[in-house]
Amino acid sequence: MTDNAPEQTTQAPSTAAQTKGKATPSRKEREAANRKTIMSDRTPEARKAQKAKLAADRARARAGMNAGEDKYLSARDRGPQRRMVRDLVDSRFTIGEAMVPLMVVVLLLSTFKSTELQLVLSLVMWALMIAIAIDAFIIGRNVKNKVAEKFGEDKVEKGLRWYAAVRSTQLRSMRLPKPQVGRGVKR
Repeated sequence: MTDNAPEQTTQAPSTAAQTKGKATPSRKEREAANRKTIMSDRTPEARKAQKAKLAADRARARAGMNAGEDKYLSARDRGPQRRMVRDLVDSRFTIGEAMVPLMVVVLLLSTFKSTELQLVLSLVMWALMIAIAIDAFIIGRNVKNKVAEKFGEDKVEKGLRWYAAVRSTQLRSMRLPKPQVGRGVKR
């Protein structure tokens, strides 16, 4: 043999060889070891505590959403531009707010058999729809101009005009997030 041959060293046994000496676990045992329980503790006290924790989390999220905190808002309502749009819409009366109450009145009055009344109600509904569309257009234009003035023309998010128009047709008490400004407040 030559002296250039690499020296062979004895290596420590591999980890697989070290763990020998016990039986291989069965498939049932391995699956049981890997299985995670959905609820860690199934005692009645633990379930009550879990329910109480979830209820507290939901109450905190609901309060945060009502307060308008970005952390608790849906993706549709997050951001400073959306907040500004909400404040602009909430600071004024819109014709769209009257839509639901007027539709209820029209529905009740339409039960009468008078054809003249039916005609008047149809005209009132068409006039209301046209007025709502014009009001939504004006609100959208005002919102876009004011947001562009504050944040810059090139930074205006898409869909703000539609967001403002949809919010303006909701009853003020039913809006989510709740209005943070009163009527008549200039922004």
